[in-house]
Formats: sequence, structure tokens, C-alpha cells
Amino acid sequence: MTDHLSQDWLTPAIAFSVSVCGSLLGLAFAARARRARGVARWQWLILAALSLGGMAVWSMHFIAMMGFRVPGVSIRYDAFLTLVSGVTAVVVMGAALTMTIRKRTLPWILASGALAAAGVVSMHYTGMASMNMHGAMHHEPFYITAACVIALIASTVAMWFSARLRGAPAIVAASLVMAVAVTSVHYTAMMGVHVMDPDAERAGPPEGSTAADLLLPVIVGLFVLLLVCSLFLMLGEDEERVDYSRSGADTPRPRTSAPQAAADYTPRHGVRATPPPAADDVWRRPRR
Repeated sequence: MTDHLSQDWLTPAIAFSVSVCGSLLGLAFAARARRARGVARWQWLILAALSLGGMAVWSMHFIAMMGFRVPGVSIRYDAFLTLVSGVTAVVVMGAALTMTIRKRTLPWILASGALAAAGVVSMHYTGMASMNMHGAMHHEPFYITAACVIALIASTVAMWFSARLRGAPAIVAASLVMAVAVTSVHYTAMMGVHVMDPDAERAGPPEGSTAADLLLPVIVGLFVLLLVCSLFLMLGEDEERVDYSRSGADTPRPRTSAPQAAADYTPRHGVRATPPPAADDVWRRPRR
């Protein structure tokens, strides 16, 4: 049988923190995508999909699975199915974000939320299918249904956040809400997992990679993704500042001569003086 309360609180805390970071970056990129046009919009959407699907959802799931233990049972992971689960989360989240950004109406937000929820649930159970062990794994229908309902609500709220939120305080608060929702989906689904002992003893561990073998690529990938996303955020701040080249501030003005500048000068107070006619110039006046 499976003891769901045997793991410590360190692994869930790390998984939750990673989900917060991914949600924060994803919502920030989604806000940039709303204001961008053309190729720049697709750039921000890709980064938002990588942050939400790859970091907030998939990485949180994988790190949380590091704390999953079955007494007396060795667990191995199929690297291909693990990769497929991550790609599924990123692709589906990207499609849902594209729907939300293009048409920010309630029907489209609900449809994109349903699509994102399907992606989250598919990612979770594809990741569960990647687990190899000497035993039979069963999922209780009640917890499957509960996880799907939570995923639908959480994904719809996430799509609404990505379409409506503005400002750093709102994005930070929404990131915490999203991380709580994503974590709840995972651990609700895991509460319905039961592993039964095999009928016959099998020699040696099952096929696949250990969690420690996959941990290093995940850590390196998260670090690179976080570095790239931070770089894009900093560059995006510079691009959103005032574009002086468009306003003409950096355009060189034609130089004017001193007499013309004096003639064009208008006093700040008073009426502009009319220059005297050339015939009244005292130096050019004819002598008598």
C-alpha cells in the first residue's frame, strides 16, 4: 500500500516555490504579449508557455514526484514519456495562451481554460505512466474527478489572469494563487494512487532511470530557462521605454544663422519685437 503522509515538507515546499517562479514569469510574459504586435507577440507567448507549462506545471510535478515513495518498491522513470509529458504541458499551455491573447472575451477564456486543464491533466497522468515499478498502480476515480475539476478551475483562472491583470502587485498575488492551484491538482491526484504488491517476486530493479539521474538535467534546464527569461524581461523593460527616435528627439535639427535665430526669437513675456527696416539702419544711413 502507499503511505501518502510519509514524505517530509521539504519536497512540496521546493515544488511550490518553483511553481510560484514559473507562474510569475509566465504572467509577466503574458502581460507583455498583450501589448506587443507581430513577431514580438509570438516571442512573449513562447516564453509564457515555457514558463507556465514547463516551470509552473511540469517542473513542479517532477520535483513533487521526487518525494513519492512506496515502501519496499523501487521506482524508475521512462525518460521518453517524461519528456513527452513536459512537451505536452508547454504546447497545450501555448495554444491556450494564444487563444486568450487573441480574443479576450469570456467564451474564449473559458475555452482556453478547458484546453489548459486538459493539458495539465494529460501531463500529470503521462508522467505517472512513465513510472516503472514491480507492482500494480491504481487510481481512484473520485480523486481523478476531483483533480480534473480543480485543474479546470485553476486553468480558467490562470487564463483570466493572463488576459486581464496589470501591474506587479497583481501579478505576484496571482502567481501565488496559481501555484496553490497547480500544487493542489498534483497532490489531489496523488491521493488516489495506490500501489499493490506484485504477485511474484522479481529480481532486480525495473527498467528506466532513477529520479536522481533525471534531477541534474531538470536543475540545469530550470537554471537556463530562468536565466533566459530574466534576460528577456530586462531587455523588454528597455524596449518599453520612450522611443525617442520615433518622437524625433534624436533627430538633428538644421542649424540656423545668428540673424535668423534673432529674428525668430519670441520673448517669453511681452510682444514679439518687429525688426526695423533696413533703410533706418544708422550705420547705413547716407551722410549729408
